Amino acid sequence: MSVAFLSLRQSCCGCVGFEIASGRFVTYGINCRESIPSGAAGYGAAERSGRRLLLKSRRLASRMARMFHPTLQNGERIHLVDAKGRHYALTLKAGDVYQLSGHKITHDELIGRPDGSIVTLSGAKSMLMLRPTFGEYVLKMPRGAQVLYPKDLAVIPMWADVYPGARVFEAGTGSGALTIALLRAVGPRGVVVTYEARDDFARTAAQNIQRYMGAVPNLRAVRSNAYEGIELLQDGVPFDRLVLDLAEPWQVVSHAARVLRSGGIYLSFVPTVPQVQQTVAALQAAAVFAMIETFETLLRTWSIEGRSVRPDHRMVAHSGFITVARKVDPGFCSHARRSPPAADDLVAGEEEGKELPG
Repeated sequence: MSVAFLSLRQSCCGCVGFEIASGRFVTYGINCRESIPSGAAGYGAAERSGRRLLLKSRRLASRMARMFHPTLQNGERIHLVDAKGRHYALTLKAGDVYQLSGHKITHDELIGRPDGSIVTLSGAKSMLMLRPTFGEYVLKMPRGAQVLYPKDLAVIPMWADVYPGARVFEAGTGSGALTIALLRAVGPRGVVVTYEARDDFARTAAQNIQRYMGAVPNLRAVRSNAYEGIELLQDGVPFDRLVLDLAEPWQVVSHAARVLRSGGIYLSFVPTVPQVQQTVAALQAAAVFAMIETFETLLRTWSIEGRSVRPDHRMVAHSGFITVARKVDPGFCSHARRSPPAADDLVAGEEEGKELPG
């Protein structure tokens, strides 16, 4: 019988997975057998290592169980959606009553219902009950600082190349939206260190992250000002990626050059042209950053009704500039503006780059 599960962690002794059907964590498989001592000692080492992995992953059990559970649970954040597509967020709590414009429904009537159910409030008002996506959650979560739009949250992990197991530094925790995106990208084997100078923002972010992700053991939230410096973790290993959502990221460039590993990626987000000018100038002056690029993302939805197909009248246009750079050895200069290559150039480049037979 096949069992559906989500692989969470790997090591020399195997993997830890979340078994969706039963809602529990399991260990499975044996990898890299040559790294395990032979005999009883080897089996004991594998067992102990697997047990440690299981205990570390158990903190994620509650969140993962809710995420994959077919019904909505007490304490879970949900959205009610009306006929016009408007979202209303609430946290399910047994015994409470939800009210919307005079219409009421008890939380007990919602708890245990399948995700995607249609529910009826008093006054025969029908609404759709959903477990929100990350993008929907971000737009409705409590905020201190302005949150990044989902269109930017989607491209930042891609352009920063945040991968499972990466060690990421973030400054400007704000309301926690970008922090959640980075945590989702690094997975349980990675780590995210985030700096926030303001206590009120840090508290709001902590609540938003906890509400959406539960306990996150691989997050290091620090009340500190990145303009004044960045500290490595106790092991002294440099960061793989550095992501900034700050008003003056150019003040962090010198610190980034010190704590980012060679080949690591710098990314910053700023809303205005003067800010991005100063940021790029600081990256160029640092002499250890190359392949500097700046771009923005524009999101335009379309209306499709039968044969009537047209762009919507409103769109999420400019929200900010994303600047990306690679840390390299000093002396390599690539600050000239690069245009997107034409299709013919790509083909020619591929042909020129072919290896010759030995």
